[in-house]
Amino acid sequence: MDKTPKDILQTVFGYSEFRPHQEEIISDVLSRHDAFILMPTGGGKSLCYQIPALIFPGTAIVISPLISLMKDQVDALKANGVEAAYYNSSLNEADSRQTIARFHAGELDLMYVAPERIMSAGFLARMKDVDISLFAVDESHCVSQWGHDFRPEYVQLGHLREQFPRIPMVALTATADPQTRRDIIHRLRLKESKVHVTGFDRPNIRYSALEKSKPFDQLKAFLSRVDGSRGIVYALSRKRVEEVADKLQLAGFRAHPYHAGLPAARRQEAHEKFMRDEIDVVVATVAFGMGIDKPDVRFVVHYDLPKNIEGYYQETGRAGRDGLPAEALLLFGAQDMVMARRLVENSQNEEQKRIETHKLNSMIAFAETLTCRRRVLLNYFGEELGKDCGNCDVCSDPPECYDATVDAQKALSCVYRVGQRYGMRHVVDVLRGMDNERIRNLHHNELTTYGIGGDRSDAEWTSLFRQLIHRGYLIQDIANYSVLKLTQDARSILKGEKKLELAKPRLKEKVKKRKKLAVAVEGRDELLFELLRDLRKDLSNQEGIAPFMVFGDATLTQMAIHLPKNRGEFLEINGVGEKKMYKYGEIFLGEIADYIESKSTVVT
Repeated sequence: MDKTPKDILQTVFGYSEFRPHQEEIISDVLSRHDAFILMPTGGGKSLCYQIPALIFPGTAIVISPLISLMKDQVDALKANGVEAAYYNSSLNEADSRQTIARFHAGELDLMYVAPERIMSAGFLARMKDVDISLFAVDESHCVSQWGHDFRPEYVQLGHLREQFPRIPMVALTATADPQTRRDIIHRLRLKESKVHVTGFDRPNIRYSALEKSKPFDQLKAFLSRVDGSRGIVYALSRKRVEEVADKLQLAGFRAHPYHAGLPAARRQEAHEKFMRDEIDVVVATVAFGMGIDKPDVRFVVHYDLPKNIEGYYQETGRAGRDGLPAEALLLFGAQDMVMARRLVENSQNEEQKRIETHKLNSMIAFAETLTCRRRVLLNYFGEELGKDCGNCDVCSDPPECYDATVDAQKALSCVYRVGQRYGMRHVVDVLRGMDNERIRNLHHNELTTYGIGGDRSDAEWTSLFRQLIHRGYLIQDIANYSVLKLTQDARSILKGEKKLELAKPRLKEKVKKRKKLAVAVEGRDELLFELLRDLRKDLSNQEGIAPFMVFGDATLTQMAIHLPKNRGEFLEINGVGEKKMYKYGEIFLGEIADYIESKSTVVT
């Protein structure tokens, strides 16, 4: 009898239940429909094509832009007994030949390929002779000029539809606003594609931001609080990466730099040591992107302001992929904003400049927000949270609020009076009664709303407009020069049917002393958990693989809660598939039994 998706989920990957939306998506892919999948990092996107690849005859082609990520995913698949390989520039000639030979022989379930490699004439010809089951385009936001990481080599992927019109294509990303989603579907020529948007919320990540004041000292204070955890510090320049990494090393932290300008051997060393828990901190450039597929990253720090929310969201999403508590700290300053604007202004492409300016302004608004950060983040992607999250710095240290109904009415009225055709900068100038040539030429100095907000500063009105956007009373139309437009909800404010409380702007966030990052889980035997981690490290060292490829922290947590006593109970632990049960079952069961016995001996 053929195996079902649920069978493969349990026997190969070791999970008893699908995560939300996975089963529905897999069903669509198995019906050979094209599909667009937007799912947060750590939400289980990979299984949405990996399970169909193990059911379909032939080889699934996975197109991925990051060499390090390909290797990690292939290694993890092989650890679960799946026939997988990657084909990219990191392979030597002999390994390349062997991989292609296995591909031609039909021995592979999945083949990971770089975008520039798959579109070469030679590889396209090879694929004609192989039974291809499906195409999966990972990080598909790279195909869109609206995406935060547009890559020209991705644009050619749409031609795969001409070459292989009957093979289903799955596009996957963790970050795409509505404009980017439409562009991906158009550029990849997805036919009658099923669109799955599963939500962006990562409730286990705590978001916080600090205005820079001696940023290295702020970073050290944070790392001291999360001592013993592993994480990533992102910086915008190679020079800054090396400076921060050197200072951390001198301060006694196990840290390594990682950027595209370093020799390949040094990059590989940093990557492997981090994956194997031999260093705690990797300092990396956000522009290069690491492609870290490590489930137990406990924190991500942005030492500099990112250029857009999509990049920030994707990078912070590398923390807490196992579902355990994680932190995302953003350091930002006025100089960061000046530098970021200068980089955007250097673009020769006016259309691209306009898009990037909007995205940068949204990132600045997130950094400066006085409302729940998670609501701001989700609102950017078109998702409504409905209530404050309780797990960000603004929620834990709320700013002073005031009755902003009259101010909001002034702001919304002014947007209406200028015809909903202008951006925030111009509307604020009209409200404050500024005397400039543009306002005079447009006759906006004759409007009833001209100058009615002269009692408040530029910063106060800018903060208010951003809060109105975050609360859903205004939208910024990114496809139309970021003009402000009223939403249906604005009507209740304008008519005085609803009162509105907003936060007063504050120049500096009050930072409360917080306890160390707590990852203790209710019901988990912490001593046994640490013993199992030590055992996992020994086994991974013997095999030369990353510890999480033996078992992830979430799986060890389940062992330390449920204390399995036999092979049947061990197989019921999430993350224990058949291959890993046969390979490691007796070793871990023995460790757990010895621990239980030692505890009972101490008690008696």
